[in-house]
Amino acid sequence: MTSKRVLSGIQPTGNLHLGNYLGAIKNFVTMQNDYECFYMLADLHAITVSVNPDELRENILNTAATFLACGLDEKKNIIFCQSQVQAHSELSWILNCIARVGWLNRMTQFKEKAGSNKEKASVGLYTYPILMAADILIYQATHVPVGEDQKQHLELCRDIATKFNNDYKSDFFTIPEPIIPKSVARIMSLRDGTKKMSKSEESDLSRINLTDSKDQIMQKVKKAKTDSEPINERILALDTKRYEAQNLIKIYASLNSESPEKIIKNFDGKSFSDFKNSLAELLVEKISPISDKIKEYKNDKEQLIKILKNGNEQASNTANKTIIEVKKIVGLI
Repeated sequence: MTSKRVLSGIQPTGNLHLGNYLGAIKNFVTMQNDYECFYMLADLHAITVSVNPDELRENILNTAATFLACGLDEKKNIIFCQSQVQAHSELSWILNCIARVGWLNRMTQFKEKAGSNKEKASVGLYTYPILMAADILIYQATHVPVGEDQKQHLELCRDIATKFNNDYKSDFFTIPEPIIPKSVARIMSLRDGTKKMSKSEESDLSRINLTDSKDQIMQKVKKAKTDSEPINERILALDTKRYEAQNLIKIYASLNSESPEKIIKNFDGKSFSDFKNSLAELLVEKISPISDKIKEYKNDKEQLIKILKNGNEQASNTANKTIIEVKKIVGLI
């Protein structure tokens, strides 16, 4: 096994947007040059909540097209569907028997997603972090890129791997290390700077979809909420309430791979009407080529399915080696 192997993925739950790109996929593209990368379409995770089957099938292909359009090379990476690698589910059950109820009860994301209706939430949503641990451990991943909302899940994965190794007096599972990108900005809604950009938000004006046309991008940036104050260094102060202004500055900085401080210095004293023109042009420059390529890939579904089938086979070959050894260790014949 290579000394550096990454596992990560995205749920195929709809059109991916700018937040997905700047928060994850852009980093995936960078990592493919330094790691052996397994990138999964996390379709088993997608069904922890109610989802239309036809929409899910379409979303799986859309997400695959987006991965490729953003620059993930299917020859460098293994791009696959989680549900097509049976060892994920097999290992998940074994890890269910290793993990402890108390550990799951501490998972804050379940509480947030289930809300006050947690008694009616699916068991899958509750045990989601154990399947996530299986996703990582089945490939003996050495590194996992994580955002703020996934740190706790990776810690649980490390705890499960450690307990398995201790229970069976082995050092079989690699204990994965987090990759926490320093420059990744948390991209917020264009309509409310206190909320994360989301495909579930009702208004399409709240996000830049990676499939948006040039005109749509220009219109959304033009209508993005800001304030009447000029651009100045106070925007980044901890006590400021200029959330929408901060968000647009951070989007520009992330797209241009520069610091927010440098962007503010370049636009110091200017109004947001001027800044929005520059931001819209930058977004069109960076996102429109991705949008065009997504359309190309979606127009050739046979090629998409072929790429996924090849990735599924490669992922299965690696995962099967792990599950065979795990079964031997726990005493299964």
